[in-house]
Amino acid sequence: MAAKSADAFRTISEAAEEVGAPQHVLRFWEGRFDFIQPLKRAGGRRFYRPHDIAVLKAVRRLLHDEGLTIKGVQRLHKEQGLKRLVEYADPAVALGARPADDGPIEVADAPPRPALDSSARRRLQDALERIETARRRLDAALQA
Repeated sequence: MAAKSADAFRTISEAAEEVGAPQHVLRFWEGRFDFIQPLKRAGGRRFYRPHDIAVLKAVRRLLHDEGLTIKGVQRLHKEQGLKRLVEYADPAVALGARPADDGPIEVADAPPRPALDSSARRRLQDALERIETARRRLDAALQA
């Protein structure tokens, strides 16, 4: 069987395979994100356009790789729009780079971070140590 062209519509099983998420997850996301809108034919069969696949890949990356919550992805869409959200399907963009019009990727300017006083720094260090201790305990429990 010949491979589909890049412009061909995908069934939900093909979309799930390409995105790397199960079919039920794609249907779940469709209910949570109003910007995921595959074409629906008779009988409710879903067909995903190339743009839909790009949106799904971005959502998967943001949720699974970058650790955003559903509300976080919804907020990102609301604040920055669908085009910017789709750019996050590219790992370089998710790491703070923006695609240039032509040529290499340019690193975006990061907003300045406020300076931490010694008390705040100490509290953060204590919290990190507690988290690392908990992780070690969990790892040991899982190996037992």
